[in-house]
Amino acid sequence: MNTIDPSFYLSNQKITREPSPTLDKDGFLKILMTQLQNQDPTDPMDDNAMVEQMATLTSLEQVMNMSSAIETLVQSQVVSPVIQYSHMIGKEVMYQQSDDQAESEKNTVKGNVVAVSQKEGLAIFELDNGEKIYADAVTKIGHSSIEANGTE
Repeated sequence: MNTIDPSFYLSNQKITREPSPTLDKDGFLKILMTQLQNQDPTDPMDDNAMVEQMATLTSLEQVMNMSSAIETLVQSQVVSPVIQYSHMIGKEVMYQQSDDQAESEKNTVKGNVVAVSQKEGLAIFELDNGEKIYADAVTKIGHSSIEANGTE
């Protein structure tokens, strides 16, 4: 004889509902429709209350659309370090030579920025003296001697 698995009965099913901390447009419409379907026919919902709820729904939808548009705008505003520092090409920069010397013994070196690249999200200046330095290593920025003299 075959027996039916008791888990197939609806009364044995676990019903778990996780409440949402936010109310979206669809949830708001479900609540409004439930109110309309279950209202007392002899005492229907006030017209003003209905208009008020519809206005709230429209406002909610507009706020959600605006939030989505702002989020898209913010994501598109992430600027590459190459673009952010491209204005430095042709500028003379000064930086401390990086070696194992004590802080007081380091030499200040000058170089003209000829290119900007990036590594792991950080800007790197490629200089005319062949060195590559991180943008945050620059201690001073000036006009290139090439720009000042008008010659290369």
